[in-house]
Parts: sequence; structure tokens; C-alpha cells
Amino acid sequence: MPTSFAVAREIAVFTEARAYEVAWHRHPAWKLVLPLGGRVRVGESAGAGVLVPPQYAHVCAASSAFVAVFVEPWCLRADPTAPTWLDGRTVRRLLDAMSGGGAGGVTDMEALRAEVASFAGLRTGVDPRVPYAVRACAQAARIDAVAAELGLSPARLRALVAAEVGIPLATLRQWGRLRAAFGSLVGRGEAEGIAEAAAEAGFADQAHLTRAARRFIGRTPGSLDRR
Repeated sequence: MPTSFAVAREIAVFTEARAYEVAWHRHPAWKLVLPLGGRVRVGESAGAGVLVPPQYAHVCAASSAFVAVFVEPWCLRADPTAPTWLDGRTVRRLLDAMSGGGAGGVTDMEALRAEVASFAGLRTGVDPRVPYAVRACAQAARIDAVAAELGLSPARLRALVAAEVGIPLATLRQWGRLRAAFGSLVGRGEAEGIAEAAAEAGFADQAHLTRAARRFIGRTPGSLDRR
């Protein structure tokens, strides 16, 4: 099973082809870890699978190849204060939904989204300007341009996002760029550099990307197995 990365509007799926342990980190998104035959450990606890809430500081390890599913922080209404542990049946159901019944390794994002919603629940009532602003700011050079498009000052836009999501817009912006950089890196060969992926995603340089990766996912871009 090769390492892969797939992205839909509010969900990203990363498949790691080996057991792996990541250092202390805190991601601004919901994260599902679904081991393929092994177990996952978060801190001192372990289980068949886990949903880690946004902004929850932790270390994490999987004893087998695994799938990590990242869902934007405004999407789910599971427990925001602690990990939610999954039993083996739920993990299999999520993996089956995502694989579309085994159709050539293609990730079925809509089926996966529906299955995640069935056990974690969907959050409703979020101001629609928030997801739009987060996506736009990850791609734009200046936050004030996005704010102006929405008829807000930059300060009001930042306050809106913080009030609705509980995470600073600048953090979500950098998270979106990190996701773009890792998606680009998974498809590259070793001869193609991390610096190019950093620049394409909007980071100042390779070091900036590496710091963001350590902060949000506990590993570096160079740790990706890009065979």
C-alpha cells in the first residue's frame, strides 16, 4: 500500500504505508486515526481507532499502516475536550466506506463523510463566511483582501472566526497551507524538493514549512515515504 493523500472541501485523507509515531503536536482539525490491522496509542491510552479533537495536545503512534482523516474544526460535534475511542467494528465501517468497496484504491470522500457524521455527528449553524474565509485565506496573499470581499474589516473577520471556531484565523490559514504542501509532496519523487512545495503552498521557505509541520502534525516533511 503506497503512501497517498486525497483532499475534498472539508476533509483530507492521508494513508501511511507503515507503522509510525509522531511527536507532541496540536492540530487545528478533527483527526481520525484508523490503523489497518494494528492499534493506535494517544498518550497512555490505546484502541482500535480514535478521533482526536482540534487543539488537543498529544503524542500519537500506530502499530501498523494506518489512515489519518482530517476534518475541518467547524464540521463535527463530538467531544471537543478529549479523544473519542472507536471500536474495531466502527474502524472497519469507516475504512470500508472510504474504499468504496475496494474500488481500485480510490477514496470515496462522500461515503467517508457520511460514515464519520453517523458516529461523530455534524455541527450545524456555523456562519457560512467562516469556511469560505478559511479556504480563501489559505490561498490569498493578504487576509485584508478576503475580509474586504466579505464586507468586513480584518479585525472583524478574525473575531468572527475565533468566535465561531475557537481557533485563530492565522492558525487555520497556516494549517490549510500545510495540507496543500503535504498533498504536493506525497506525489513527488525524491529529486523534487521540499522547498518547491513550501513555496507553492505559500510558506516563506522550507524552514517555515518544517516548523508548521512539527507544530501541527508532529513530524517533518522529510519524514514522508514518497516511494
